[in-house]
Amino acid sequence: MSGFSQERLMQVLLAPQISEKATFIADKNEQVVFKVDSAATKPEVKAAVELLFKVEVESVQIANVKGKVKRFGKITGRRKGWKKAFVCLKPGQEINFAAGE
Repeated sequence: MSGFSQERLMQVLLAPQISEKATFIADKNEQVVFKVDSAATKPEVKAAVELLFKVEVESVQIANVKGKVKRFGKITGRRKGWKKAFVCLKPGQEINFAAGE
């Protein structure tokens, strides 16, 4: 594999991001959205998706999502920030979460 340990790649992807926006992007651009480890890099995400789902990845875009500010009475707190990866698959490739691959 491309220079990453298999243990590290297993920890990179946390969960698929299922939302209205993610579904729209999946249909329109053939992209899949994942919640990823906050220290993950684009090459790591690419290698992890290719290893776990046996698909070919064309490109990866990453976005840092800031945690929301929430209030508990007088005290304001902040949720943790997280990282989101938009994985663009090569034409003809797809990941089907409903089938449980």
